[in-house]
Amino acid sequence: MPLAVELRGVGFAYGGGQPVLREVDLAVEAGEFVAVAGPNGGGKTTLLRVVLGLEHAGTGTVRLFGEPAQSFSGRSRLGYLAQRSQLTIDAPATVREVVSAGRVPLRGLLGGLRVSDRRAVTEAIARVGLEREADRPLTRLSGGQQQRAFIAKALAAEPALLALDEPTTGVDSEAQETLADLLERLHQELGVTILYVSHEFGAVEGFVERLVLVRGDIVFDGSPADLPGIWHDPSHLHA
Repeated sequence: MPLAVELRGVGFAYGGGQPVLREVDLAVEAGEFVAVAGPNGGGKTTLLRVVLGLEHAGTGTVRLFGEPAQSFSGRSRLGYLAQRSQLTIDAPATVREVVSAGRVPLRGLLGGLRVSDRRAVTEAIARVGLEREADRPLTRLSGGQQQRAFIAKALAAEPALLALDEPTTGVDSEAQETLADLLERLHQELGVTILYVSHEFGAVEGFVERLVLVRGDIVFDGSPADLPGIWHDPSHLHA
């Protein structure tokens, strides 16, 4: 089976400026749960966007499930939860409408939902525990519930890879714990490969298998147990 994610010698710079990523090598097996950390401006969000083919690497190669990321044939297999500031455009819609949009990569923009689409939407909403809120406007939900709704949108496409960028920003500790439990269930029950970009890891500390620390290049890649200070004193990310 090919690697879920493979980067070799990847470099990237915005608009010909200073490199954000330099000679990055990264390999992620299918089914891994990988946390990606780093200081602001260190390149962790850029790394995620390059992995997904949303940004084009200036140097090196990027592959998803054995194919070039830029021309990956299985775009519908990629679930992406962007930073909260980039998600508010869907806010007027109901939870069900937001989650239904996750089926667009599979069915196209034209035509209504098929029976299989509706089933997938219902199952995704149930997986994140929002059955009672399914027909409520997103704006009426708490921050944590909104995040779960957008995860359900990603799940509706039945992804093989779920990428989350700062998913706990702006939500309280209880919502963070709920989100962490949800991700652990998805990982265990569905075998989804998860890339979790954040500077807050307390909620997922117990089950993240691997930590990748990015400061332009990868300065650490291994078990969180080998770098314990990051969980309780994230300030040294900025060192």
